[in-house]
Amino acid sequence: MVTLEEIHQLLATSAEEHEMIRVNALLTSVVAIFVSLLFALPAAAAPFTFNTGAVTNLMAAASRPESAGKFEIESADDFFLSSPTSITSATFTGLLTGGATTANIGEVRIEIYRVFPADSDVARTSGPPTFSTPQVPTRVNSPSDVEFDDRDTAPPPGNLKFTTTLLNSSFTALNSVQPGGIHPLPGLTTGGDKAITGQEVEFDVTFTTPFSLPPDHYFFVPQVEITSSEEFLWLSGTRPLVPSPFPPGVTDLQSWTRDDISPNNLAPDWARVGTDIVGGATPPTFNAAFSLTGIIPEPATWWLVSLGMIMLIGWPRRRV
Repeated sequence: MVTLEEIHQLLATSAEEHEMIRVNALLTSVVAIFVSLLFALPAAAAPFTFNTGAVTNLMAAASRPESAGKFEIESADDFFLSSPTSITSATFTGLLTGGATTANIGEVRIEIYRVFPADSDVARTSGPPTFSTPQVPTRVNSPSDVEFDDRDTAPPPGNLKFTTTLLNSSFTALNSVQPGGIHPLPGLTTGGDKAITGQEVEFDVTFTTPFSLPPDHYFFVPQVEITSSEEFLWLSGTRPLVPSPFPPGVTDLQSWTRDDISPNNLAPDWARVGTDIVGGATPPTFNAAFSLTGIIPEPATWWLVSLGMIMLIGWPRRRV
């Protein structure tokens, strides 16, 4: 037979168990809220910039997309990312030649390449140490065979916008690589196509779909269509870069170029603008004039998780 005292003890125990269930449910809800807040917070970000410095008058190299009556030409210069980075905008500076103005600008395209041997058919080369081909003496430190990513004003999807600024109505580059001036071996070294004059124009580009790039060594390739018979040539930038935007141990690579015209197209190979095309007893090397801006996403702050764990461990509990 159950006594009155045993009934009172049973009721007291049930009340404490009920209280513990209520507290644990509340604790679970609080931790869930903290976790949801963690993932709802926007990730912090650090700014990213890269710049090849002041424009120089040493070289101007053609770079354009394929268009009616014009074959594709690509010119490239490198940059480096130490962390995953979102590239949101860029600038580059070039010449509009032969009387062309900003009114003659059509398609603008930006391509990103990784460094050879990434995205490349190494088997078609001689292998180490030079990785030469019948067309070029080396592929070491060149852009890869094919692009890694691109943005374009042309739809679809039309994920690039740009504005232009006229910097100089008459600017002369002392040497150039113009359309038709790129040849495979044995005629690779031409000395260049000599001086050329045009309007110096800066292009300010916004990527409406940013480039999301993992850490790596890359090449930046801007291409500008001129809708008349004239041309766009990308101007050289400062070399050497002081202070260097490259981290210790990473070499600033020189500008490369290639074209895609039969039967003597250089693609998928690339030639060094200075060392291969200009040549000479002491070949020059060139950078190209461009800058990049963006953000380096950082992990969300984890203090909420820490606080939640402290609450989980230290929450007062009633004992039975």
